[in-house]
Amino acid sequence: MPTDAAQIPANDGGTPSASAIAPPRQGALSHIRVLDLSRVLAGPWATQILGDLGADVIKIERPEAGDDTRGWGPPWMPDAAGQDSRVAAYYLCANRNKRSVTVDIASAEGQALIRQLVAQSDVLVENFKAGGLARYGLDYATLKDVNPRLVYCSITGFGQTGPYAARAGYDFLVQGLGGLMSVTGRPDTEAGGGPMKVGVALTDILTGLYAANAIQAALAARAHTGRGQHVDMALLDVQVACLANQAMNYLATGHSPGRLGNAHPSIVPYQDFPTADGYMILAIGNDGQFARFCEEAGRPDLAQDARFATNRARVEHRGELIPILRHLTTARTTAQWIAALESRAVPCGPINAIEQVFQDPQVRARGLRIDMAHAQAGTVPLVASPIRLSDTPVDYRLPPPPLGAHTADVLSDVLGMAPDAIDALRARGVI
Repeated sequence: MPTDAAQIPANDGGTPSASAIAPPRQGALSHIRVLDLSRVLAGPWATQILGDLGADVIKIERPEAGDDTRGWGPPWMPDAAGQDSRVAAYYLCANRNKRSVTVDIASAEGQALIRQLVAQSDVLVENFKAGGLARYGLDYATLKDVNPRLVYCSITGFGQTGPYAARAGYDFLVQGLGGLMSVTGRPDTEAGGGPMKVGVALTDILTGLYAANAIQAALAARAHTGRGQHVDMALLDVQVACLANQAMNYLATGHSPGRLGNAHPSIVPYQDFPTADGYMILAIGNDGQFARFCEEAGRPDLAQDARFATNRARVEHRGELIPILRHLTTARTTAQWIAALESRAVPCGPINAIEQVFQDPQVRARGLRIDMAHAQAGTVPLVASPIRLSDTPVDYRLPPPPLGAHTADVLSDVLGMAPDAIDALRARGVI
């Protein structure tokens, strides 16, 4: 596999030199090849996880156009001269550790190339509409005969079955349909009340996480059975599953939870509070923490008040307690509260802008920003993987690739095609 981009973790708040880079080790999935026919976010998020874990991910893209997110800007990354590189920041977020190969799957020759690659692959990930690849002969029913060991993961909005199966699905639509927006945002009775989506495409990201987990489960099963299988992932299924305690609150009571802004339905106080210079979060999870907060705030009597002494009582009387606490918290700055409350083991924290996130000493110490050399944009900053493995660590081998950058390499290395055969395919517009 290519190693033209080195791992560059920033684990001490700076950017280490090449001499500080440890020799590469085999990734946990370095024996796995993934054929990625997905685009935008959920599928690419899943395959980036597999790539970070060492898999050889071959990203199949449309000639000339590529993944939709290549055009989703601004912002665009500047090149080494500070000019617009036309490399979209969105595309960069989900496509490292992949090799880009352009193939026209609408052509018979392109379909034949995909089938040849399938024969040499362990996993295929796609996010076409349900049944969309059948017309190209690239559906699971067809490809399992080409490679019975293939793990074939389909990611759609609504799954392969059911009355909505033929519909296109998008994160925003599913956040609404799947109930997340009904519990996100301020209540209708408050200023600015109404349903609100999460600030990132969370349903797509969660689906990518579930898909990566399911794929690895299928690979583990294959090790025992020798057979691949079809993984059917749906954004709606994932969104409903991730309603978690809010779903159980409904199932237990028959009543739909409402929007509480930043408050928690079952824990009080567990929300944002104003300070002298902004806001902070209190995440008080038990009665002892509440008592210590009240002592620090100069109101130990609140923890003795029958209305507030227990979490159950505080939930029942939140309308009385929260205004009292909001008045108390304005007496100090956010930094003063955090310093005081951390010394008393009371969970609290700031509400950071993303700029502040990447300046945070813990974020810097954990190396959550990396920088990689890029053919078009010079050096690109990326967000590191959060996965920490002691023996088979995540490896950053390849930056998000330019469109078709590895077409010839893959056709030569994986399929053994000669240069003149590759040139002929390119001349005919197949690649």
